[in-house]
Amino acid sequence: MALSLLAMTDNGNDKSVAVPTADSADAGFARDMAVHHQQAVEMAYIVRDRTKNEEVRGLAYDIAQTQANQRGMLLGWLSLWNLPVTSPDGYMTWMPMGGMGREMKDGSLMPGMATNTELGRLGKLTGKPAEILYLQLMYAHHMGGIDMARACAQQCKIPQEKKLAQGMVDAQQSEMKVMVDLLRERGSAPR
Repeated sequence: MALSLLAMTDNGNDKSVAVPTADSADAGFARDMAVHHQQAVEMAYIVRDRTKNEEVRGLAYDIAQTQANQRGMLLGWLSLWNLPVTSPDGYMTWMPMGGMGREMKDGSLMPGMATNTELGRLGKLTGKPAEILYLQLMYAHHMGGIDMARACAQQCKIPQEKKLAQGMVDAQQSEMKVMVDLLRERGSAPR
């Protein structure tokens, strides 16, 4: 079941709490999504400084705040569970097919993540070109994140984490629709 029991004391009463094991989907999702979210926050702050468009800046701000908060929860759970924040087996090993068939390149650690080259390019663009690249990168980023969150919603055992994962799917799908509209307004589309 990939869960163990942790004895906790609550006002002098012992109670057992389910805790995932280090190799569980729960722990893997928490570790990997924390890394995935960190890049989304980074991209949001890059575009914030590269454009004056309030719609794009507002979307970036919302993404940065939401994903920074979720990242904190994920890392907090790992700390509460007394589990490592990195896996010795690498990224995505908790998902079906594990890390197999996922050839990452140029600093991209997981599906949907931007490469170092793409991040560097985003940091050099301004105005409409920066907005387009940001929206395209974030669209792809959300696609990768949604795949991970769906896998957790199906595989994870901790109810609060399953609920968070499903909430990520719903919110990111909604944001992707906004991104498509913003790209269309700029004469572009997701890649």
